[in-house]
Amino acid sequence: MKRLPRLIPGLIPGLIPGLIPGLIPALALVAVSAWAGDLPNLSDPAVVSNADAAAATIPGVKKEDVRQTPVAGVFEVRRGADIVYMSGDGQYVFTGDLYNVPTHNNLTEAHRRVLRQKLIEAIPESQMVIFSPPQPKYTITVFTDVDCAYCRELHRQIADYNRLGVRVRYIFYPRTGPNTESWHKAEQVWCSADRKSALTRAKLGQALDAKPCGNTPVQREYELGKAIGLEGTPGIVASNGAMVGGYLPPQALVEELAQQQQQPTGPPVAQQ
Repeated sequence: MKRLPRLIPGLIPGLIPGLIPGLIPALALVAVSAWAGDLPNLSDPAVVSNADAAAATIPGVKKEDVRQTPVAGVFEVRRGADIVYMSGDGQYVFTGDLYNVPTHNNLTEAHRRVLRQKLIEAIPESQMVIFSPPQPKYTITVFTDVDCAYCRELHRQIADYNRLGVRVRYIFYPRTGPNTESWHKAEQVWCSADRKSALTRAKLGQALDAKPCGNTPVQREYELGKAIGLEGTPGIVASNGAMVGGYLPPQALVEELAQQQQQPTGPPVAQQ
């Protein structure tokens, strides 16, 4: 059975995102009948054309997850910050980014930025470890793994990022998942009296002696990383929701953040 790459987790039962990358070219239509054994019956155009019907038919999708696009007959379905498209009759699903040709704007990525923003804003700053200059020019949210080499390189230069006006908000994302050494280290950082110092020491490879302190934000932040489609660490997200990517040296990061401030914001406008 063929599988779609990067599909919204849970949107189509049995399909796993990220498998067989490049199997389907961007914007290529894929017949749903190829997965007839895994899909609900979507033959009625109203199923996808009507958000209520789509939410009731597709597992895990809510009404607000289905919306029209600027292209007649094409509907966006999202989970977290991941987006795929469906034809109005429910017979086709396709992946890829939707561009406005006259303006050269990537409408899909513009909406992803909004979705990432909302998801990250749901995490209170009290559950982050923050390194900030007195008067920051930029704020980034960094998904970090204590044992990640590039995460350690970024943190080694934290004073340089701060000096250039970058406020760094750390969120825990132990890549190896629950009940692993990196996961336990993240929880130890959180349970330390001085979390900033503990994070620095952990990234230097020093052992921490913090005792368990009950519930920590590690699980929630790990799930957040998966929801926004994080593919590695450090995962750097700009204040406008743009995924900057992995490690960048201080000056290069500042230049990237300055460019991000010039990007259009807001979700694509749908035809009503």
